[in-house]
Amino acid sequence: MDEETPVGTLAVDLGLRLGLAYFQDARLLWARSQHIGDRARLKRAIPGILASARPLHRLICEGDAQLARLWCQAAAREGAVCQVIGAEVWREEMLWARQRRSGAEAKRAAQRLAREIMAASGLKPTSLRHDAAEAVLIGAWALRPGRWEAPEHAR
Repeated sequence: MDEETPVGTLAVDLGLRLGLAYFQDARLLWARSQHIGDRARLKRAIPGILASARPLHRLICEGDAQLARLWCQAAAREGAVCQVIGAEVWREEMLWARQRRSGAEAKRAAQRLAREIMAASGLKPTSLRHDAAEAVLIGAWALRPGRWEAPEHAR
């Protein structure tokens, strides 16, 4: 990979209703929510979702460990590095303590901050479902300095 090629990072708030946010370098390109009815459909959908996030070098997931395994295995087949974190990890750094007092307040705060990140990336801020908003914040957390080793592709 040359220095001109952007580094793609996909952030996923795991679940059957999942939030997705795709960044190239530090710029958010898109965020969305997607509902997938069951685990078997999710397993079939993951490769297509990863294909929509190219170039893909890094995948950051938050949530269920069993679902994370599916995502990380698929990402490895794509040559991407995968990291799995808990919600408390990114929330502690991205939200004020008063915004983390309840799950409902954390979700509202995530939606407000995600719209600010969208605007800063040149996207029209929209009403985001909380899972997409949380994916934006997961990705923003992951892109802070020191979160990742340099991707193997860039070495």
